[in-house]
Amino acid sequence: GVSSALAERLTGGRYVDVRIDRAAAGRYGLNIADVQAIVSGAIGGQTVGETVEGLARYPISVRYPREVRGDLEALRVLPILTPSLQQITLGTVAQVSISEGPPMLKSENGRPTTFVYVDVRGRDLSSVVADLQEAVAKEVKPVAGVTISYSGQFEYLQRAVERLKIVVPATLLIIFVLLYVTFRRFDEAALIMGALPFALTGGFWAIYLLGFNQSVATGVGFIALAGVSAEFGVVMLIYLKQALAERRGPIKEADLVQAIRDGALLRVRPKAMTVAVILAGLMPILVGHGAGSEVMSRIAAPMIGGMLSAPLLSMFVIPAAYLLIQRHRRRAARPRS
Repeated sequence: GVSSALAERLTGGRYVDVRIDRAAAGRYGLNIADVQAIVSGAIGGQTVGETVEGLARYPISVRYPREVRGDLEALRVLPILTPSLQQITLGTVAQVSISEGPPMLKSENGRPTTFVYVDVRGRDLSSVVADLQEAVAKEVKPVAGVTISYSGQFEYLQRAVERLKIVVPATLLIIFVLLYVTFRRFDEAALIMGALPFALTGGFWAIYLLGFNQSVATGVGFIALAGVSAEFGVVMLIYLKQALAERRGPIKEADLVQAIRDGALLRVRPKAMTVAVILAGLMPILVGHGAGSEVMSRIAAPMIGGMLSAPLLSMFVIPAAYLLIQRHRRRAARPRS
């Protein structure tokens, strides 16, 4: 799954190191800031004005020429004027030398850091990182004070997964509470909730056939599919209850079956129209290739697959399960009558 890996290699650099002698500078009435200002002006340059060329303004900086800035002897004889108007050289109050050091300093949380960049292709990110962690644990033994962490997109994925661990159960709980408030019966709310996993099977088949890995985007699609599936079940159950309520007088077994059949048939055409509209709206998103299409297609895939399983479930399984619930209620009420 790793298409490329690039480790940072710091070869180091050579720098002009100016170490100021505080005691020597103090004897001439100079402090650290005075010497640093002279050195930075001579080597780094000092802005003395600006030039205007058309609408652009450019600063005018003055500094020693390159051959002087790179010559240690020339820097050591850099003249410095003391507060007593005495002229001394930089070598009198500082030690000038060439030292080696890193070309740049990277740190996180106050600790030196280096990076290994890894590109992933053809596999999901979480499984690749799991394999990397296992391989690194076997081959690399960090010394004391050295730690290894995995960042980048994997860190964002971990944060999203932690949020989904809260969002998904909260969503299911909210759906169940709303179902219970709607029907005022635990068994009917449990019927809709119990049917949700079966309604989501079409979404799992869709991402499997399309070759999509489970991700945050597909998780969002499944959350939306769960809401739509619950809505299908609620409307179907309401039609079944209405058809049953329209029966007058004692309801026999044949009347119960016919009432549930009539209520289910009333939902065939509206459900077919709803599914057709959802599929027509999501198909362009699934096959699109514009900016953001990779994420949007993974959100749409579970919804499209679920539009094949959720309607069938609500038209066949929910009426049959509701018939079993009504039969159980009738048997439970018979001894008391």
